[in-house]
Amino acid sequence: MLKKIAHALTRRPKLVVFIAVLLMIPSFIGAAATKVNYDLLTYLPPETNSSKGEKLLEEPFHNAATSMLIVQNMPPAYTNNLRKSIEKIPGVTHALWISSMAGIQVPKDMIPEKIRKAFYSGNSTMMVIQFQSPGASEETMQAIQKIRTTCNKNCMLAGAAGIDKDTKDLLDQELPQYILLAIILSLIAMSFSMNSWLLPVTFLLDIGMAVVYNFGTNFFLGQISYITMAIAGILQLGVTMDYSIFLYNRYKEEQQNYDDNKDAMAVAIQAAFASLSGSSLTTIAGFAALCFMRLLLGRDIGIVMAKGVVLGVLTVVLVLPSLLLLFDKPIAKYQHKVLLPDCTNVNRFIVKHRKAFVALFILLFIPSFYAQKNAPQYYKLDLAMPQDMPSIVATNKLRNDYDMATTHFAIVHDSIGNQKIKQMTDAIEKVDGVENTLSYNQLVSSDIPDFFVPQDVKDIFKKGGMQIIMINSHYAAASSEVGNQLTELTKLVQSYDKGAYLTGEAAMTDDLITTSETDFHVTNYISMAAILIIVALVFKSLTVPIVLVLAIELAIFINEGVPYFTNVAIPFIAPTIIGCVQLGATVDYAILMTTRFREELQKGNKREDAIVIAATTSDDSIIASSLVLFCATLGVGIVSKMKIISTICLMLARGAVISALITIFVLPAILYVCEPIFAHTSLWWRKPKPRKQTLGRHAAQPADKCNLSE
Repeated sequence: MLKKIAHALTRRPKLVVFIAVLLMIPSFIGAAATKVNYDLLTYLPPETNSSKGEKLLEEPFHNAATSMLIVQNMPPAYTNNLRKSIEKIPGVTHALWISSMAGIQVPKDMIPEKIRKAFYSGNSTMMVIQFQSPGASEETMQAIQKIRTTCNKNCMLAGAAGIDKDTKDLLDQELPQYILLAIILSLIAMSFSMNSWLLPVTFLLDIGMAVVYNFGTNFFLGQISYITMAIAGILQLGVTMDYSIFLYNRYKEEQQNYDDNKDAMAVAIQAAFASLSGSSLTTIAGFAALCFMRLLLGRDIGIVMAKGVVLGVLTVVLVLPSLLLLFDKPIAKYQHKVLLPDCTNVNRFIVKHRKAFVALFILLFIPSFYAQKNAPQYYKLDLAMPQDMPSIVATNKLRNDYDMATTHFAIVHDSIGNQKIKQMTDAIEKVDGVENTLSYNQLVSSDIPDFFVPQDVKDIFKKGGMQIIMINSHYAAASSEVGNQLTELTKLVQSYDKGAYLTGEAAMTDDLITTSETDFHVTNYISMAAILIIVALVFKSLTVPIVLVLAIELAIFINEGVPYFTNVAIPFIAPTIIGCVQLGATVDYAILMTTRFREELQKGNKREDAIVIAATTSDDSIIASSLVLFCATLGVGIVSKMKIISTICLMLARGAVISALITIFVLPAILYVCEPIFAHTSLWWRKPKPRKQTLGRHAAQPADKCNLSE
């Protein structure tokens, strides 16, 4: 079957490319129709109390997001008219200001102190704006844009919803730069390791199609996170480029055996499919491990990237052969010398001083493991954004002028009675770090019957048999102080109402911290276990997978430990992503060298000669592969103003280099020393497995990168 498909693909290369280009049209449409989520807190597990509370804010209160509008140096009449205009904007449910409760003619001094302190600070006043849809929704972002257009230059919009909007605008601005830099730097990297100027361009055309197909099929997921949107394309480029190199190298080998290039390509396709379907398993396993995170962001990234690897393999097997056949003559015409060094003498030096390198390998584990465990992290999401963004500037002003670092929302049942709600509110205000509270009972006297209260005022705080109490806190989200405060508030609120919920940015961030700490360990264990099993099956060995995974784990520890020595905090999600992706994407370097080492032993070479040959022949591929991943991610890491994306990309770039260095300079010594152990714990290590009688001269396959089909 595969032979027939390969033959058919190579007979009509123009038709294959034409169909591939046509398939990009629905992919572009699907990519454009895929929603992007800019609020990472929405990826919390739905069973957490803060997530359940958020659902109640959405329904029945229609208060899925809240922003604070600061109006400076403007008369009350302007603010009152502004409130009325904002309430008419689609997507806004309520705009709460002093004029919602009393006439603007009432002197400020006549307003109760608690309410006055909540809404005024110096020459500015604050308006609370509630939105019907979540902060990252298109409806709320359009509403925020209209609010900003409606306001004059003396107004500032603070809060998470505004940050989501500014994040979207910044990503829309930076995304073309990411793509352009990844293409340019990857071309430069491939030019060093390939002998033709046009070959890298051909590879990028093929991978570009795979990236478009991947983003187009994201439509069936409904939405993807902005982090996935930013890094998926460049990461797919970095980890799947090897597959193109493998097919091309195999094609050049087969050209020596066939007069017709189409026949040579047909044989190369068969060999490539068998090898790449296995080679990609380790990379897919690394991404798939992210799907086991309780934080649903992991599943978002994992599915998109695992799908991208599968599509990368398919385009290499189905589309790239036709591109290579069409551009065969220009590729051969514009050739140059490969600019990679000969590492033979280096590898002889490593083998000669193997004890020192093995000792270095063992010793590096201790400081790198400690540094990785103690690297500083941050969970406060606004720290990952440029501090000059309008929403960040406004949020900082809100924190400084109104002493509001964050706002909690307590949701309680009406049935507990007004007296208990008042007692609870008074108790809340005595909790350390609470600046003030805002509730229905504070705005409306208990002596006034409900039917006298305007419905729009009542709906802000009371609906569906429940009430909202806004709690403004001195403490910033993700701080240890706010964590203790939330614990105390939760106990207090639930002592009055066992069915009460506490939510808001700080509460959700607190759940995010708890969830992420568990996710880091679970995903790393799963990715390691999956790759250990895959490598064990590849080599029919109990010890080879342990050595190879340990080598890459050392590289991961060093990579994740760098922030400890530089004292630079990294975003909470970075270690989990790096741990899975770096292991899955770069363990292929170690597999490549080990496969060639085993092959040379099976040819009858001595251990020392076998490892020198294996290392020397593998080094070029390892350098080329790591350079592409390094360059594809480095550019984004440098130019991105969003620290969460910049940090992940810089760590991926650094991880590719560190994995390559460990594989090139340390692994040969380890393989040499451990070879006797491999021989006793592996099947067919020194002698090849007896093969069935071959049918022709092309039945035997030379060892190539990650030939997992062996």
